[in-house]
Amino acid sequence: MQGVTWVFIWFFLKWHQVNWRDAFGLNNPDLMKSLLLAAGVLILALPVVWLLQSLSITALARLGVPPENQRAVDMLLAAKSVWAKGYFVIFAVVIAPVAEEFIFRGMLYPLIKQLGSPKTAFFGTSAIFAEIHFDAGTLVPLFVLALVLTWLYKKTDCLLAPVAAHSLFNATNLVVLHFEDELNELLQRLALFLHGS
Repeated sequence: MQGVTWVFIWFFLKWHQVNWRDAFGLNNPDLMKSLLLAAGVLILALPVVWLLQSLSITALARLGVPPENQRAVDMLLAAKSVWAKGYFVIFAVVIAPVAEEFIFRGMLYPLIKQLGSPKTAFFGTSAIFAEIHFDAGTLVPLFVLALVLTWLYKKTDCLLAPVAAHSLFNATNLVVLHFEDELNELLQRLALFLHGS
């Protein structure tokens, strides 16, 4: 979907005679401020999103629904070559955030808002964003993330801000996924240390 979306973006911008720099806010005079806000907001939102994901997975497990990885995560974990892993990193950190943010924050949110329904635009596009990932365990956390990304776009009027936050979110998750065993061991040692104190 994201690859097709990049082609769609190109045609859409050409049709509307808008260049990529203007569409994504690269000419925004407050670009650096917007990107710093994106990083700061993500730092605050990330623990909340991870906590919600953990609670969602626990709740689903108690209901008898075993947690499953997203298909992209399974494909990344199954990738053997450096090239395949590199592709998935580029996909997760560049291709998907640009495509998804253009569709959800750049097109759907403003369109629905202009039709006279700002609340539906804010909550509806966030719900659809969460749904398209087709994963019950991440539905609530991605909905909250989408609310944050939409707020960020609304606050900065710069599409690059939610793109950057989305990209950083995906990159952080990739790092955590890559070092999962080491992080689990570190957390166990920390828990033992704190319990022994």
